[in-house]
Amino acid sequence: MHRLVYVAVATVLTLAGAAPANAAPLSRTAPSVAVAAQPLTTTDVLSVWGAGPYRIGASLDRLAAAGMIESPVATCDGVVRAGATGTWAGVILLAFRHGRLVEVNTATAPPYSPAGAGVGMSFADLETIYGPRGSLISNDAGTATAYLVRVGTRVELFTGHPIRPGVGAFQVGTASFVERDFRQGGTC
Repeated sequence: MHRLVYVAVATVLTLAGAAPANAAPLSRTAPSVAVAAQPLTTTDVLSVWGAGPYRIGASLDRLAAAGMIESPVATCDGVVRAGATGTWAGVILLAFRHGRLVEVNTATAPPYSPAGAGVGMSFADLETIYGPRGSLISNDAGTATAYLVRVGTRVELFTGHPIRPGVGAFQVGTASFVERDFRQGGTC
C-alpha cells in the first residue's frame, strides 16, 4: 500500500507541474545529524503544527479561498488531498478530512522537523536525533516500517523509501489520521 502512496504522490506532483523546469537537482547524499544544530528558516521547518500557513486544523474552504491549495482531489471517507501553492508548491502535499487539515506530507529535504530530521536520513540517524522520544514501528500487515515520534495527539512519521534504505517521506499531523493511515493502509 505504501508503494501506491509514493506513486500517487509522484503522479500528483507531475500532473500539477509542481517542480519548476529550472529547479536544481536534489542532493543524493543524506544530510548529517548536524542539520539539527543549523538554524532553520520558516520554510525549512515542518512540525506537528504544520508548515508555514498550512496549520493542522486549518479549514479547506479558507485555504482554497485564499488561493493556497491546488489540484484538490476528493478520495473517500471525507478525505481531500491537495497540493500547496507559493513557496511550498512542489514541497508539501496536504490531506484534509471533513474540511480540516489533518496531514502535511513531503518527500523532499528541506523541510526538516524542528529536531533536524528529514527525508534522506537513515532510521539510525532518527534514533540518534530523537532517542527515547521516537520508535521504529511496522504497519499492521508487517510489510512496511516507519519511525514515529508522538507529540501529544499529533505525530511526526518518517516512512521508508521504495527503492533505497532510509526515509523517503516525512508526514506530520493528527495521530488519528497519520498513524492510523500508515498502520491500517489508508482510509480507502
